[in-house]
Amino acid sequence: MQSFKLPNNKTQYCSNGVKNIILITSFVCIIYLFFFNFNGPNTKLLHTSVSLQNDSTLLSDTNLEHIVFGIASNEKAWSTRKELVKMWWKAGSKMRGCVFLEKMPSNYTNNTTENDSLPPICISGDTSRFKYTFRGGTPSAIRVARVVTETVALNHSNVRWYVFGDDDTVFFPDNLVKTLSKYDHGLWYYIGSNSEHFLMNKAFSYEMAFGGAGIAISYPLAKVLGKVFDACIERYPHLFGSDARIYSCLAELGVGLTHEPGFHQLDVRGNMFGMLAAHTIRPLVSLHHMEMNDAIFPNMTKMKALEHLYDAAKFDPHRILQQTVCYDRWFTWTVSVSWGYAVQVFGYHVFLPDAQRVQESYFPWQKGDLARHYDLDTRPYEPDPCKRQLVYFLDNVSSGSDGIKTIYKKKTPENCTINMVSPRKLEEIRVTSQKLDLDKKQLLSPRRQCCDVLPSTSRNVMEIGIRECKEDELIYIHP
Repeated sequence: MQSFKLPNNKTQYCSNGVKNIILITSFVCIIYLFFFNFNGPNTKLLHTSVSLQNDSTLLSDTNLEHIVFGIASNEKAWSTRKELVKMWWKAGSKMRGCVFLEKMPSNYTNNTTENDSLPPICISGDTSRFKYTFRGGTPSAIRVARVVTETVALNHSNVRWYVFGDDDTVFFPDNLVKTLSKYDHGLWYYIGSNSEHFLMNKAFSYEMAFGGAGIAISYPLAKVLGKVFDACIERYPHLFGSDARIYSCLAELGVGLTHEPGFHQLDVRGNMFGMLAAHTIRPLVSLHHMEMNDAIFPNMTKMKALEHLYDAAKFDPHRILQQTVCYDRWFTWTVSVSWGYAVQVFGYHVFLPDAQRVQESYFPWQKGDLARHYDLDTRPYEPDPCKRQLVYFLDNVSSGSDGIKTIYKKKTPENCTINMVSPRKLEEIRVTSQKLDLDKKQLLSPRRQCCDVLPSTSRNVMEIGIRECKEDELIYIHP
C-alpha cells in the first residue's frame, strides 16, 4: 500500500501562512496600542470616574450636617414667625444656615438660650439696583430671591444640599433628609412641589417649585446658580415672586423640576383636616401657611396643635400622616388611619380610591368660581355632622417592647342618634404599629401599608394593627 507524502512546496506554503498570521496579528496589536494611547479616553476623566465611584462622601449617608438652610423673613414678621422656626430647628444639633432679614430687629437681644434654638440672623444685601415692575407686587421679592446666592456665598464646607423656605414654612428635618437621600447630590437637582390651587399653578407654572413649600437644590447646581443669578434677575423684572425668579434662571440653565409631593405649599384657608388626613405615601417634608389657617387639632391653639403633631413625629417621623385603610367586616365600617393625626370611621363601606381623596374641609385661597378648582383628587365635605364620618384625633403616643401605640379620641361634641351598628358608640381608637424605617428602594417605589381591625375587650374601643401588606394582598371591601 503506497503511503501519502506531503509535497515539499505544500509544506513551505503552510509554514509561510503561519508566519503571515503572526505578522498580521502583531501589526493589529501595534495599531490598537498606538490608537488607544493617542486617541483613547482621557486618563484624567477616567481617574475622576473611578474616584467618584469610590468617594466615601458619595457613599456615606446624607444627614442634617450636609444641608444648609436659607430662610427668608423680614424684620417685622420675625418677632412672631421665629416661634414657627423654633418648632423644627433642632437646638444643639449641627444644623446650618441663616434667616435673612433686611435689617436687624429693633428688639433683638443677645439671649443665648433663644439664639441657640434658632438659626443665626444674616442681613440681606442691597437690591435697589434691580428693577421690579410687577404691578401690585412688592420689590422685596428680589431680596428674597437673592437668599439663594447669599446662602451659597456663606461658603459652608461639606454641603450636599441647600434648602430654602419662608419663615412660616415648618420642616420635618428627619423626613427632609430621608427624601433627599434617595437622590445623587453630585448631580444637578431642583426639587420641590406645586401649589394645590389650580389657578396658582396656571398663573405661575406647573414646573415651578413654590417657595413656601420649600425648595431643595443640590450643591453643584447651587454653586452654578449663584454665579449667574444676578444676571437672570435683571431679565425678569416683570415677575411677581422670588420662586418665579429662581425657576426662570434654572430653566435657562436647562434644569427641570423634580416633583416631591411631601413638600406642601397649602394654598388653602381654614380647616386643613382634609389635606392632612389624606396625605401622600411619601414622607411629610414641609407645611406652609400654618399661621394663616385653623389649628390642626381641636381645642388647642395653633402653636400647641403643631407641637402636638411634632411630638408624634418624634416617635416615628417617617410614618407621620401616613394613611392606612382597612375594613371592619362585622359592622361593614371603613377605617382610615392618618398616623399621628386622626382616625376616620365611616359607618359604611368606602372604596379605597374614594377614601384616599382629599375631603374639602377648607376654603379657597381666592374668590371666584375657578378658585374652587384644585389639582387634587377631592370629595365633598358633608355639612351635616351627623352624616359625616366620625373623626378621632390623636390623644397620646407611647412606645414599648411591642411597638408604638397611638390613642385617638373624639374631641368635638355632637348630638346624633346612635343605634346598635353605629360607630358613634366608639369612644377611643387604639393603633399599634412598628417604627417605619424606609430604605432607598421603598422611597423610590413606595407602597401603602395594611391594617387590621383587631378583637377588642371593650364595646367602646376599637383596636387597629398596622403592618406591611403581604406580597399579593389587596386592600378592598371583603364580603
